[in-house]
This record gives sequence, C-alpha cells and structure tokens, in this order.
Amino acid sequence: MAEIKIQPGETRIGWIGTGVMGASMCGHLIDKGFSATVYNRSKEKAAALLEKGASWADSPRGVADNSDVVFSIVGFPSDVRSVLLGEEGALGGCQSGNLLVDMTTSEPSLAIEIYEAAKAIGVGSVDAPVSGGDVGAREARLSIMIGGEQEVVDALQPCWDAMGKTIVHQGGPGAGQHTKMVNQTLIASNMIGVCEALLYGYQAGLDLPTVMQSVATGAAGSWSLSNLGPRIIENNFDPGFFVEHFIKDMGIALDEAKRMGLCLPGLALSHQLYLALQSQGHGRDGTHALELALASLAGVDWKSR
Repeated sequence: MAEIKIQPGETRIGWIGTGVMGASMCGHLIDKGFSATVYNRSKEKAAALLEKGASWADSPRGVADNSDVVFSIVGFPSDVRSVLLGEEGALGGCQSGNLLVDMTTSEPSLAIEIYEAAKAIGVGSVDAPVSGGDVGAREARLSIMIGGEQEVVDALQPCWDAMGKTIVHQGGPGAGQHTKMVNQTLIASNMIGVCEALLYGYQAGLDLPTVMQSVATGAAGSWSLSNLGPRIIENNFDPGFFVEHFIKDMGIALDEAKRMGLCLPGLALSHQLYLALQSQGHGRDGTHALELALASLAGVDWKSR
C-alpha cells in the first residue's frame, strides 16, 4: 500500500451513512477543514452536510471515486457488505493507497474479510466502531475502538481527534469489533438494572428526579443512568441508538460467544427482553425504551403515569 498522509485541506474524505451519529461525525471532519463527499440511502438525511459544503455521490463507489479515505457507519453487517464490497461498493472505487474505515458495529469476521479484500489491491482497512451515542457524536467525544495495522491507525489520527476523546488501538483486524462486543455486553445488563430500578422507585411512590440525586453519583451510578435515566423519567424515548441496532449487536456478541464456547446468560436475557420490546413496536426507539417493556410486564402504563 502506498503511503498516505492525512491532512485537512488536502485529504479528501468520503462518508457513507449520515444517520443519527454519522451526520455529526462527518460534520466534525468538515469543520476541521476536510473536504467531503457523502452518500446515504435517503439523500434528505445528508442535507445538513451538503449545506456545510459536502458533495453528493449517487453510490458508495461514487464516494470512493472522489475520496482518499472512505468512512462508513451504516446499520447492519449486510449493509456494510453492500456499501463496501458490493457491486457498487466503495472498494470498487478505491485506488492503491486509499483507506477504508468502517465505524459500524459489525461482525469481527466481516472486518477481517474487508481487510483482506482491501489489502489485495493495496488499500488499507480498519474497523473502528464507536460508543457514546448521539450525544457523544454531536460533542465529538466518542470512544473509538480500532482494529487494524498500526501504520494505518496512526495515519488516521487527525480524523480520530476530530470525532472522539477515547481513541484506543485494540489490535489487528477485527479487534475493534470484538472490543465493541465487550462494550455492548456491559451495556446490556446495565440497562436492565437502570430500568428496573426506576420502575421500582416509581411504584414505591418516590420522586424519581430526587432519587437520581442520591444514586447517580455513587457506586450505583453509570453512564446509562446519568444520561438515559432523565430521558426515561421524562418519557423521552427518542433514539440516541436504535433498539433494532442494539438487538443486532447483542446477536453478534451471542454468536461470537457461542463460537468461543462461552455462556453469557445476562446478555441472553437482555437480548430476549429487547426482542420483546421490538415486538411491541419500539424497534426505532432508543435503547432506554426497555423501560416500556419492563413496565408492560408489571402492568404499568409508564407513558401515562
């Protein structure tokens, strides 16, 4: 792979996927001085980026035709395969020395497959899933978990700095995705605890904002409690991260655990509860909407409380 130096004002950035998180992340790169070409299935979701000066491409391959570094953050592994390896995928438009950066939470095995396909034509590839949700994306303080070759990871430092605060190279191809599975497993059981605790407090007749003053900063505290707890109390279940995407992530983690001979009963329970939540019509709500499924089990109409 030919050496590439990444520098605002010179390096051309491509971005595939301008949803809840992707639009903010790409926006930060533009704000740092990178020119950008973008693609999304729904062009209207790229409107804010186009207003900031980004150019539009009609396909992922079209993005790569006009970019030195192509980022993607889409929904599911099938989407990743399509936008990067498909007939009109970005890899088909890449030249030797270009880089692919997939920031979708996806399968470790697919990250390795993309790496090998890219390497065969002199293109660098890293998997770099993120944590921090919509707020972290907007405020450029995401945690970025990276798998890939050290020289490629290092070259991308100006881009990492524009989007995140906690930037860690975890190892070779697929290591970023495996680390994200650790992250999602931690969140899964914690969200059950957050939602059950608030449901208990409500049924006990407590004022939940007052309860938060006592519990959010001690040993029981967590990011989910501090950031999503207030949204739950306010009946605001708008997505920072979609339920349907979290179900996808847990499914990947459970499949990987099975392959490694691991039993993860807490993760399996959370997966089942979220499947129930999705069946109740909340697949496009935020992950904190788990409160609604648990309230339903208890016969509590949470939104009418």
